[in-house]
Amino acid sequence: MKHIIVSNNNPTKEELIRLIGLKTLFARQLPKMPRDYIVRLVFDRRHTSLCLLEDNGKKNGDEDIIGGICYRAYPDMKFAEIAFCAVSGNHQVKGYGTKLMNLVKGYVATQGIEYFITYADNYAIGYFKKQGFSKSIAMPKTRYQGLIKDYDGGTPMECYIHPNLDYTRIPEMIAAQRDFILEQVRKKSKSHVRYPPLQNSAADMNATSVHGHVVSSRNSEAAARAMAIPGVMEAGWTMADLQLATGAQKDADRQRNHLKSELLAIIRKTEEQQFAWPFREPVDTQEVPDYLTVIKNPIDLSTIEKQIRKGDHYTTKSMLLADLMLMVNNCKTYNDPSSPYYEAAVSLQEFVQPLFPPAT
Repeated sequence: MKHIIVSNNNPTKEELIRLIGLKTLFARQLPKMPRDYIVRLVFDRRHTSLCLLEDNGKKNGDEDIIGGICYRAYPDMKFAEIAFCAVSGNHQVKGYGTKLMNLVKGYVATQGIEYFITYADNYAIGYFKKQGFSKSIAMPKTRYQGLIKDYDGGTPMECYIHPNLDYTRIPEMIAAQRDFILEQVRKKSKSHVRYPPLQNSAADMNATSVHGHVVSSRNSEAAARAMAIPGVMEAGWTMADLQLATGAQKDADRQRNHLKSELLAIIRKTEEQQFAWPFREPVDTQEVPDYLTVIKNPIDLSTIEKQIRKGDHYTTKSMLLADLMLMVNNCKTYNDPSSPYYEAAVSLQEFVQPLFPPAT
């Protein structure tokens, strides 16, 4: 496997063949993207492409293309916009997408690029998050405003390119860090110690006192039986720890985790909708300085998701519905009924309400 950078400034015959191969790959893997738009950008002189090639012995541009990224750099502003990123269907889920992104990061870092920015559709957000992209744009807006266009249904994402990081060695660095941490854990861990099997019968295990702990309830009895297992006490467990892991506390934790999973599923499903684009991140008060004057309780999907993940903010589904409706009403209050923001709020309300049956 090898990679090459293909520039559109006076390309050779071999480079043209690879650009055609990239164009075909992007059209096949991104079926919703207009083909004439793909052709225009791939062959645009201001765009650069990186090809990941299968080293199959072929030459002169006939190598099989595993994947590719097409981007446009803005050297004066020190950022680049990714236009297309795709991996061939028969090479996916093999780590090529990560390798492709690391290679292009390593290359643009040598060109003085500090940020990558892209508009990701709902299916690509997860991939870009794994590659270090974030929905929070840290780059000053003055650097990219007017240079890139907004895409309906796309989520803007950004990645900082560290100038001193060798992105091609990231897998090696992570493996070395993992080995170091495991080595430190082994120095303190007793997981390698083997204890003799239990000698007591079931009747003995039901005794009213184990290791000096008096059993006074069913939860305490279960905890005491666990404490009787050789190695449990040596591992640092106490009766209080084990009691928390059993009985009512365990049931409460299970219910809380189930609610958390349900609420996160609702938020993810909502974020995936095309009309959710105005609600994914907090309103930028630098763009609309009077927003907080009109809206006293701002809320957005990313804030709601953070509150859900904390685990103790929402105790019922109706509390989540209340925040979602607050978000809808805020949008309706601030925006004109003829605006696309107001229309998105109406669509969101119609989508959300059926997700919460009256019984909740």
